[in-house]
Amino acid sequence: MLLLLVPVGLATVIGLFVLWPGGEPTRAQEVAATYLPPGTTYPDGRVVSVETFDCGDPEGVPADCARAVVEILDGEGEGDYQQVELQSDVVASGVEEGDTLVLTRDPAAEGGPSYQFYDYQRDAPIITLAVAFALVVGLVARWRGLASLVGLAFAFFVLLQFVLPGLLTYDSPALVSLVGSAAIMFVVLYLAHGFSARTTTALVGTLFGLSLVAVLGSVAVATARLTGLTSEETTTLNNFDPTLDFSGLVLAGIVVAGLGVLNDVTITQASAIWQLHEVDPSMTWKELYTRGMAVGRDHIASTVYTIVFAYAGAALPLLLLFELYDQPGWVVLTSSAMAEEVIRTLVGAIALVLAVPVTTAAGAFFAKAADTEAGAATERRVTALRTRFAR
Repeated sequence: MLLLLVPVGLATVIGLFVLWPGGEPTRAQEVAATYLPPGTTYPDGRVVSVETFDCGDPEGVPADCARAVVEILDGEGEGDYQQVELQSDVVASGVEEGDTLVLTRDPAAEGGPSYQFYDYQRDAPIITLAVAFALVVGLVARWRGLASLVGLAFAFFVLLQFVLPGLLTYDSPALVSLVGSAAIMFVVLYLAHGFSARTTTALVGTLFGLSLVAVLGSVAVATARLTGLTSEETTTLNNFDPTLDFSGLVLAGIVVAGLGVLNDVTITQASAIWQLHEVDPSMTWKELYTRGMAVGRDHIASTVYTIVFAYAGAALPLLLLFELYDQPGWVVLTSSAMAEEVIRTLVGAIALVLAVPVTTAAGAFFAKAADTEAGAATERRVTALRTRFAR
């Protein structure tokens, strides 16, 4: 196992070192900075009063806007009272006195700092759910669950500090995402599940799946001629930096999206193999593989649904738009926007399915190899004892 994983681990470390983004802002970051006035901050503001007024089109749908007086809760203007205009969609969601809003503060506006509505403040529900999630994971999974949360924090660190900044540079998006994903898997798997042959088995299967996703995704993106410019977000990125490799960003998204599902499948398969081996160490490699694949086929059947429904849920607004268009179904399915989701789903599903037999075979091999090593070690101890007593 070490002969296989050590070179991959070294390649991952070297890749992180070589591809790690420098401190210089990218072209996209420089352009994005010009879209906001210098010194813009985002203070919280508590709504003191709300006065609605009619802002609808006389010949169209009626709408209500509002003028809200808010108390600035933090920042340079803390304690000040400011009037903020609220659009009809904000008013329709139910703004009331006492609500806390996130505002933008432009310190360089004419006549003094100006404030605008930016978003709702959602600290309380998000923090409450995050704490509840951590408590549930800790109570049910105990130390292993808490270790997985630490691994999740590391994963976000790599994504925020390496993968996302790296995608904004001129390096290969596929290579950046593959190196970052491998680094995440090395740390997350061993941290959550401990250093063991079982975890190494899962890591082998996961790395195989990630490599397969990268290869299949690269071929699929090229042959399907996916441009990546199919959403409002990618259009905005194109305005910031049209030299970005948007087809490469599609591939990077496919690789990152495959992380969680591959991890789930491979660790489950590895656990099944090692549990079978512990119950009956006399099983041959073929028996372990056959019984493990029986579990794996059930897992494949359920996880394929998970992948498809997860992508369908994420693309639900897009699916609703296509429902409204009077176009043939096949034209809709093969359109650039829909083809990205279809290819992402199919590539991830193929890698998932093929990772199961690879992980199962590796687990059965390593389990029997451990038996052979243990038997050899026992034989060496017995021989040493016999030699000692013979003297």
